[in-house]
Amino acid sequence: MEKIFITGIGYATSIGHTQEQIDKTLREGLTGLAPANWAPEFKCPVKLWAPVKGFDTSADAAEDWTGPNGFSLPMDVLRSIPPSGFYSFWSVSEALKQAGLERGQLSDGRTGLYSASAGSVRMTYRHMRRMYERGVMSCSPMGVLTSAVGTLNFNLGSYFKISGYSCGFASACASSGHALGFAFDALRSGAQDRMIVLGAEDDTPETILPFATMRVLSMAPDVAAFHGPFDAARGGFVGTGGAVAFVLERETAAAKRAARPLAVLEGWGQATDGYHPAKPHPEGAGLLAAMKNALAASGRKTDEIDYINAHATGTSIGDLAELKALNALFPSSDNSPTVSSTKGLTGHGLSLASILELSIAVWAVRNDIAPGNFGLQTIDPLAGKTKLVKTPTAQPIRVAMSNSSGFGGANVALVISKI
Repeated sequence: MEKIFITGIGYATSIGHTQEQIDKTLREGLTGLAPANWAPEFKCPVKLWAPVKGFDTSADAAEDWTGPNGFSLPMDVLRSIPPSGFYSFWSVSEALKQAGLERGQLSDGRTGLYSASAGSVRMTYRHMRRMYERGVMSCSPMGVLTSAVGTLNFNLGSYFKISGYSCGFASACASSGHALGFAFDALRSGAQDRMIVLGAEDDTPETILPFATMRVLSMAPDVAAFHGPFDAARGGFVGTGGAVAFVLERETAAAKRAARPLAVLEGWGQATDGYHPAKPHPEGAGLLAAMKNALAASGRKTDEIDYINAHATGTSIGDLAELKALNALFPSSDNSPTVSSTKGLTGHGLSLASILELSIAVWAVRNDIAPGNFGLQTIDPLAGKTKLVKTPTAQPIRVAMSNSSGFGGANVALVISKI
């Protein structure tokens, strides 16, 4: 059966926007968490966030946004994108560059685009506020395009002249995992030769701070006091945004142009808890099923998985559910995989989370290093036999899995391997 290769990855994240930055931060276990300076009117007890390095999209006018190395976009593009779109254009361009592809090569009907995002709360708020204050006809005609859930597909698909499959995914924190999985299916079936897959979110208070009312954001006063995922004293996640893009290709398509693959996407699995709109199943039932489905789809056995990038966000109930799922799938510490959650390094990117963490798993298999679990000081006793690592740990990693879970009990697991 034809392999599905990952041939390019582009980043706009809290831990870097270049391959060199990502490598340095993961090797050294450097966190992207930083002190937050929210507007006083928010009256916000949250003290941390994870800003996207090299980007500033705080200005009201998109033409005033800045990116790395003088990165900019034409005014007609800026008029119809939110901050997540700005990050996305960078990450897609960087992924294409690494894959050795150019904009003009994407219009063959055999290249598609799947994206994942919750849209833009900031842009929705600003357009609705203008409507209430000045009336409907004073609003920007691009208001819908900048704020809708499908904004990334609208803008990137037209700019890059993509004429193949195109769709946006919205399943909360599992969104980009679903986008990757269904892109894999489109390639494996032969319907497409190449898929660009993207996950992105605004890195703004409008996107991050509403989670404070759910009591799931960390209230740590500073980075030094942060207790991360799986820690006995964990108290929630730190919000982030940004974008990560993948280029996925069928083996024959990659070989035809002598592309140099980074890793193999072997398969994926999904399952739903069917339990609660916001809480995971207490036994991690859906995630356990998703991991089993991913193993079956990839033809792998449990003892072949060397590393797992866990979904764990740092909430008590979520981390525990995942630990129970992991302990059920890997009941013995013999030949069980090393596990870490990298959200303490990157922050939690919501729709961005799955693809960001799969990119870190790709880094792990390429470098034979299990990334660290920043903020893991005292391992929760309920972890049982799960082999959690606190800091970057050198070990052979041939096959890795990445887990994601979202609202409504949506669960995705993805399996990758070395070339």
